[in-house]
Amino acid sequence: MNITIIGSGAIGGVLGAYLVKAGNQVTFCDIDSDHVKAMNKLGLTIEGPDETFTVPCHAFTPQELIENKPRFDTIFLCVKAQHTEMALSPFLDFINEHTKVVSIQNGLCENIIASMIGKEKTIGCFVNFSADYLAPGRILYGGTAALFVGELDYSISERVLELQKVLQAWGPAQVTDNIWGYLWSKMAYAGLLYATALVDETMATVVRNREYRETLMELCSEILEVAEKESVTTIAFDDWDPSLVYPRETRKSELLDDQLEKLAVRMATNKKTKSGIWRDLAVRKRKTEIDSQLVPIVEIGAKHNVSMPLTTLLISLIKELEAQSIKMDWDNLNKLKYVYIHDI
Repeated sequence: MNITIIGSGAIGGVLGAYLVKAGNQVTFCDIDSDHVKAMNKLGLTIEGPDETFTVPCHAFTPQELIENKPRFDTIFLCVKAQHTEMALSPFLDFINEHTKVVSIQNGLCENIIASMIGKEKTIGCFVNFSADYLAPGRILYGGTAALFVGELDYSISERVLELQKVLQAWGPAQVTDNIWGYLWSKMAYAGLLYATALVDETMATVVRNREYRETLMELCSEILEVAEKESVTTIAFDDWDPSLVYPRETRKSELLDDQLEKLAVRMATNKKTKSGIWRDLAVRKRKTEIDSQLVPIVEIGAKHNVSMPLTTLLISLIKELEAQSIKMDWDNLNKLKYVYIHDI
């Protein structure tokens, strides 16, 4: 399988490096010219919890790749959700009837890709391992976690089984006949992660704070209610179990508390103890993916008349952090808690 990775930062860099290490043919593409130069000159270095290694790379900027008139077999699209259309558009003339585009992203980006090239060329992927771009040619890898590939029509095809085999060069890649269940489950989890980024603390610290637990679980429930309205059955992954959160009336505090402690332990022992959302806000001083992740869910929720006051406020607070008009502080979570208490 000839693989082109568009977006060779955190997720794309890790997957691509492991594929190269296993002997696969991989072309890297990234908008950061310094990153591309470093990969070509020095290779791509992955700094993981168990090993640090460097692989040689064939890397291009988008313009350089276009000038080479690429013949695409399989594209791994690994860009931020808000950059999906911009990243794929320059290559549309080179995508043929045999090309497969795999959305290895956070969000419901498969819908955008399918609208651009057709559902038959689009494959869904749920990925939950953590990674961070450190510097040109260097990626921090948090460790193995869940990764599933699946068709958008809920079938299991030969091509996703082939993808699974290739991706096992990275780790325990699996196939699913319910990729939407994983993607929506992660959107509820993303709501929790965005909330942890309201404070300059580790994810585990916020998850373990009982004062905000009911508020944060109601935040997740708003998103899970929209998934239910969309006829999606969400699925548990990596110590996140949405069935313990929603439906609200079946929630059992003791079981949920036990599961959240397991989640907190996983977060605390990961090499990356703060989310990529936190890093976007606190370190890189750039916009998060919230406009392409939670904002569309609020819009879908409105079509189903689902009230989402906590999600709406969370979006507003993140945008204020992006604009640097407020600071990360526990008071941001207090604002969420206030809305929750007065909305009951």
